Amino acid sequence: MSGTKPDILWAPHQVDRFVVCDSELSLYHVESTVNSELKAGSLRLSEDSAATLLSINSDTPYMKCVAWYLNYDPECLLAVGQANGRVVLTSLGQDHNSKFKDLIGKEFVPKHARQCNTLAWNPLDSNWLAAGLDKHRADFSVLIWDICSKYTPDIVPMEKVRLSAGENETTLLVTKPLYELGQNDACLSLCWLPRDQKLLLAGMHRNLAIFDLRNTSQKMFVNTKAVQGVTVDPYFHDRVASFYEGQVAIWDLRKFEKPVLTLTEQPKPLTKVAWCPTRTGLLATLTRDSNIIRLYDMQHTPTPIGDETEPTIIERSVQPCDNYIASFAWHPTSQNRMIVVTPNRTMSDFTVFERISLAWSPITSLMWACGRHLYECAEEENDNSLEKDIATKMRLRALSRYGLDTEQVWRNHILAGNEDPQLKSLWYTLHFMKQYTEDMDQKSPGNKGSLVYAGIKSIVKSSLGVVESSRHNWSGLDKQSDTQNLNEERILALQLCGWIKKGTDVDVGPFLNSLVQEGEWERAAAVALFNLDIRRAIQILNEGASSEKGDLNLNVVAMALSGYTDEKNSLWREMCSTLRLQLNNPYLCVMFAFLTSETGSYDGVLYENKVAVRDRVAFACKFLSDSQLNRYIEKLTNEMKEAGNLEGILLTGLTKDGVDLMESYVDRTGDVQTASYCMLQGSPLDVLKDERVQYWIENYRNLLDAWRFWHKRAEFDIHRSKLDPSSKPLAQVFVSCNFCGKSISYSCSTVPHQGRGFSQYGVSGSPTKSKVTSCPGCRKPLPRCALCLINMGTPVSSCPGGSKSDEKVDLSKDKKLAQFNNWFTWCHNCRHGGHAGHMLSWFRDHAECPVSACTCKCMQLDTTGNLVPAETVQP
Repeated sequence: MSGTKPDILWAPHQVDRFVVCDSELSLYHVESTVNSELKAGSLRLSEDSAATLLSINSDTPYMKCVAWYLNYDPECLLAVGQANGRVVLTSLGQDHNSKFKDLIGKEFVPKHARQCNTLAWNPLDSNWLAAGLDKHRADFSVLIWDICSKYTPDIVPMEKVRLSAGENETTLLVTKPLYELGQNDACLSLCWLPRDQKLLLAGMHRNLAIFDLRNTSQKMFVNTKAVQGVTVDPYFHDRVASFYEGQVAIWDLRKFEKPVLTLTEQPKPLTKVAWCPTRTGLLATLTRDSNIIRLYDMQHTPTPIGDETEPTIIERSVQPCDNYIASFAWHPTSQNRMIVVTPNRTMSDFTVFERISLAWSPITSLMWACGRHLYECAEEENDNSLEKDIATKMRLRALSRYGLDTEQVWRNHILAGNEDPQLKSLWYTLHFMKQYTEDMDQKSPGNKGSLVYAGIKSIVKSSLGVVESSRHNWSGLDKQSDTQNLNEERILALQLCGWIKKGTDVDVGPFLNSLVQEGEWERAAAVALFNLDIRRAIQILNEGASSEKGDLNLNVVAMALSGYTDEKNSLWREMCSTLRLQLNNPYLCVMFAFLTSETGSYDGVLYENKVAVRDRVAFACKFLSDSQLNRYIEKLTNEMKEAGNLEGILLTGLTKDGVDLMESYVDRTGDVQTASYCMLQGSPLDVLKDERVQYWIENYRNLLDAWRFWHKRAEFDIHRSKLDPSSKPLAQVFVSCNFCGKSISYSCSTVPHQGRGFSQYGVSGSPTKSKVTSCPGCRKPLPRCALCLINMGTPVSSCPGGSKSDEKVDLSKDKKLAQFNNWFTWCHNCRHGGHAGHMLSWFRDHAECPVSACTCKCMQLDTTGNLVPAETVQP
């Protein structure tokens, strides 16, 4: 290597030693400096390691290549290839083992002198050394030497020569190789194939050749320019890398016609490629005059998928040092560790950090892989962030069958945990819409049922110009107040708000009683006051103050209400206007805002955001004129849509505006579960076909599948098909006859069978009838079950070991042609199968196909065979 850049080699079995090869051989010892200071004369390799020079060997000039002996003993034996083609065995340590002492200094000489380009020790027979030489027209370029051979040729006697002046030891010049290969050609690189002791891969002048030493007259080769630096993947012995100029070729020896992959060409010529010995499929490459080493990760694609398909790789670059890199070497045992050397012999110890792959599980567990380690993120015990995550909430709600209660729709908010007031408002709104739609359809079919699901905004618009104001007496006061006459549409709006029940009687008494039972004293008092019943409001406040969980301050509020006067300049009005904003409860605040407001001006009530939307809308329907009500509803609807507030569904209904509002809600929360169930509740077909609605539904279905809630997803699909008939999927799988190709299940289903047994298919009837055991189309027999050997279609109950009485009971109860145990089931690989019940019983104890002549591992091919639905496991 004189006159060239230095090379570097790790010792194969001594993990703390390496050699730098230049004009001389320098042996270094690596030690840790984590808890100690740098010793005098040591070279800093990294922050926690340093190298100490142990010995120097200058006895082998004109070095071109070096290879370290692969066996444990002798430990520091190296083969050096020289410019004249000779291969010299030398050592960097004092080896007192007499068995190998004679090897030191032995030379292997070719017939004709020319440069030795490469050396390779056989990994299976450590005494075999292959040398690759330049071309000579009368000689071979690949010579394989046996370093322990005692053979002495007859024509050329062995010569004894002195090593150097002052030494008494002698060495032998060996001139007869064990094998000679590659005549009239040049060898640029070599490597042994680990799968066989006598297979050698050589990069010749214009081809890659595989030599089999059992038959040296023949070779397998492929023409290519990528003949330099051939190296075998230590983890996949059929994968080989080689390079030419700036391009790396990856070969599969089982398909040696062309490279399976050609890596991105580099702008500068390559000087070295090497597989990582501690990491699967990691290839490092170095270009000339560069301080960057490129890494190609091919661990997931050891074999080509097809003739025209290239495996995908992950490419990245690392920079071990700032200066140009002359060479590098992977550490044989430390994972991803390498050492690099610069042209001026500066060295650096470097570890390539693994790519970190993150993975979220569907149940919000976080894991990541780094190298050979797998880490899991553990939540702190006091951390409640997981409970607040919407995915966790949706998963728990799905387990409680949230959204599937179609009879008492309002109960769905209880199934959701009864914690979110917006969900409570949403499901009560949908409950009232369903209730009054059914009521209207019974009274006058096709009249106004669809208007209910259109929301209060559409209902109010339909009644513009037909309402007049009137004066109504206060209950408990000698006073009148202006309110609006309630037409049919405004009564419907109040019903949707929950203030009044079905019928024409405008009575809020039942609603007030329900609020009192729930302990909502302030809200009940406000609703009573808005209905001009101040005496009932005072009574409710007094009841609340005297209850166990009541607030004693309600008595003070009741006393303040009892002093109400409508005089504009009274002290009572002045004090209430000033102090009402200091009240904590919003309903108490709006009560005094209402009493102190001017006629027709109720902004203090209408724009109090902490008051429920349904109460503000009901108040507006009672006290605002048509124009005022329309403007207020329009403005409030826009606010709800922008905020994604589910209380706004009361206004928008399940219309396009409702989809816009739900879109804002999903963007804010990610709750596709509620969005899906809500839109399916009563939306017209044009709304259900909206891309956003379909997107929410499909994403929720995918979530259920990801959680392994397959039964829940099936329930959701059934629920969806009932509310949206257009979503019912067509049959995707059916059993067809081998002879005529017709669907067996479809032909059977065309015959009515409810309330009838198997006799209608000819099991026990006339032989002229089409039987279940034969195709209904062509009457050819169906395949036989591999276990019971009875034709498919025969119920399991009539098979040996079946319970006939139990089967009959099930059939009469469910009115089905066949239970699951009778279903057709087969392996997609070997096509053998039988009754589902028999197959399940067989594969509980076996992995191989039940057919005696078949060796298919059917059950092992099913990756989901051992999966259990997650809803059957306790959360």
